[in-house]
Amino acid sequence: MVAGEASGDLLAGLLLGGLKQRWPLLETVGIGGPRMAEHGFKAWWPHDRLAVRGYVEVLRHYRGIKAIRDALTERLLADRPAAFIGVDAPDFNLGLEAQLKAAGIPSIHFVCPSIWAWRGGRAKKMAASVDHVLCLFPFEPELLHAHGVPATYVGHPLADAIPLDPPREASRKALGLAQDAEVVAVLPGSRRSEIAYIAPSFLQAAALLHEQRPSLRFVLPISPGLRGMVEPLLAAHAGGAPIQLLDGQSHAALAACDVTLIASGTATLEAALFKRPMVIGYRMHPLSWQLMKRLRYQPWVGLPNILAREFLVPERIQDACEPGLLAADVQRWLDDATGRDRLRQRFDALHHELRRDTARCATDAIAQVLQA
Repeated sequence: MVAGEASGDLLAGLLLGGLKQRWPLLETVGIGGPRMAEHGFKAWWPHDRLAVRGYVEVLRHYRGIKAIRDALTERLLADRPAAFIGVDAPDFNLGLEAQLKAAGIPSIHFVCPSIWAWRGGRAKKMAASVDHVLCLFPFEPELLHAHGVPATYVGHPLADAIPLDPPREASRKALGLAQDAEVVAVLPGSRRSEIAYIAPSFLQAAALLHEQRPSLRFVLPISPGLRGMVEPLLAAHAGGAPIQLLDGQSHAALAACDVTLIASGTATLEAALFKRPMVIGYRMHPLSWQLMKRLRYQPWVGLPNILAREFLVPERIQDACEPGLLAADVQRWLDDATGRDRLRQRFDALHHELRRDTARCATDAIAQVLQA
């Protein structure tokens, strides 16, 4: 298995629970993180070695990432596994999967690349690379079938893991937050590049919100190994704001908050499943943005908006990811109780649609591939 960042590690950990239940003696190895390790996964390389996003950022790390893929390919071809599962990270996994499939090793890809949002040409590459795709969203299998790619909708494992009724009171108690406090969760991403580009704007927005609403409280979950990067940014951009740093605990932060200021990515879907209003922000290297925006097919970037096919929540991308705009968007959510209730109803319907016992559905599909 290969999971290339924190979100992939989370998804793979949820999948591994089902795999181990079906095959108790299963041994899993490859590239992964702490969530996978909880299920006995042996990481030959840590997942954060692949946690790079954006063209310019990837170029800086290309040699190191290619060396890992080459070494992994050689190892898997020499000691052939019963199957390979690539968890997201298509730029890394699809090329690897193509080599393994050509060698007769069943290759399964968990999480359909966003061919419906950008880079649709990947569908042709997937037909040559994978034996089966496990899709998180209901509209994806039909798109893949049109390109000759076998695929199964398995639902989203986060929809199974996150309760339909989020534990707001318990989470606030666990984090030491007053039940009647107004709380904003600040989630600027889990990659170092995201922290570098996004955290300053998010922290400056928090400082503005603190000036405007002094009673506001903030929680900021930090991914493992990034505290040393976040603390100097906090001191530089929002030293006077009451921001509580958390080691991990992003789900507790989302359950406890009233609104979240959040980087685009899987975390936005988590926020939707926690039924929380959000303001989505994202910023990357300017050259990476110029290249990526030309390949987009739709006006939305955040998963909740993409799935709804409308702007349910505001998006502030690149130059619009500016502290004043972010703070104003958060203020609007805090002042709009009716809008928050309406959004909760939409997110509740989405949660039910995505809840499909993903671990069971996925293991059923994997079993069929192994028996083919």
